[in-house]
Amino acid sequence: MMEDRQSSLKKQNSGQAQSSRKEQTGRQEQARETKEAIRILGRVIRYMAANYKLAVTAVLACIIVSAGATLKGMVFIQSLVDDYIRPLAQQASTGNTAPDFSPLAGALCRMAVLYLIGILAAYAYNRIMVTVSQGTMKRLRVELFTRMESLPIRYFDTHAHGDIMSVYTNDVDTLRQLMSQSVPQVANSAVTLVATAVSMLILNIPLSILTFAMACVMLFATKCLSGKSAAHFGKQQNSLGEVDGYIEEMMDGQKVVKVFCHEEQAKKEFEVLNERLRDNADKANRYANLLMPVNANIGNLSYVLCAVAGGILALNGIGGITIGTIIAFVGLNKNFSQPITQISQQMNSVVMAAAGAARVFELLDEKPEEDQVVP
Repeated sequence: MMEDRQSSLKKQNSGQAQSSRKEQTGRQEQARETKEAIRILGRVIRYMAANYKLAVTAVLACIIVSAGATLKGMVFIQSLVDDYIRPLAQQASTGNTAPDFSPLAGALCRMAVLYLIGILAAYAYNRIMVTVSQGTMKRLRVELFTRMESLPIRYFDTHAHGDIMSVYTNDVDTLRQLMSQSVPQVANSAVTLVATAVSMLILNIPLSILTFAMACVMLFATKCLSGKSAAHFGKQQNSLGEVDGYIEEMMDGQKVVKVFCHEEQAKKEFEVLNERLRDNADKANRYANLLMPVNANIGNLSYVLCAVAGGILALNGIGGITIGTIIAFVGLNKNFSQPITQISQQMNSVVMAAAGAARVFELLDEKPEEDQVVP
């Protein structure tokens, strides 16, 4: 009995140790893949900015102007309530003097002009990014084709033609979405986060700390879910290339397939590749699609907590909080959590683009065939 119990304990401890090693290996692999994705995305941005330095600078300037205009409108709500609406309401209640709406009208006109500038800036940076992304894609396709023409026959013998075509179509298209949509969106969200954080600290520090704590919860959820999906997005792109390659080979060799009655075997092989693609895509999007709703609900919870905490502080006369401050701060709270939600929404495109960019740069980094001069 004692020997059986000791043997059982040894097996249990061995199983726990093996499980712990697997978890540690998984975390290390996840960290390595995250670093590799960041490195690849950095290379994509440097590649994009190489020939469009002035345009990229203009995009950043327009993003700052657009974010600043939006933020100024959020902060203006405090002044609108405390400096204009409440005094006018008091004048109307006393009935001694007629309310003067001219200062309020002037302030609203100034804000309208500021919002118009923000709208024009947002249109400008989106329009410029279209030109930058399409120009970069043209340059990338030219370089890919030039490099492919210089590769040795050995490369084409070891890579399916459909897989190479998938680099030109699927992988390059993921980079187009990254450059035209994800990059400006992430940049705009980052500028908005910093500017909103400064404004919240100026308005009220205790409520700002509460907002930052909830933002940390959102970032933790983003890290956990995006880390689980990153590896599967890379496998999804590879599986997509394998499927394209197999279809291309079957189309080219259709006569051979018919002659040797290979149809059923080809169907079985395609089903295996297609199932592998479905499994990788399912696992990749299973976690990635949870990011936005999870962060959106955490943001809503942060909004409610700040409104309740602000109301309690105002009722007890703590911190000199006014009604205008509460209204402005909950708006800033929403403006602070929204960029995190938007970044998590773009995480699918970013991770998929990193996987596609890895395949694109893998082809660009292939060594060309060297001409051997025979004396």
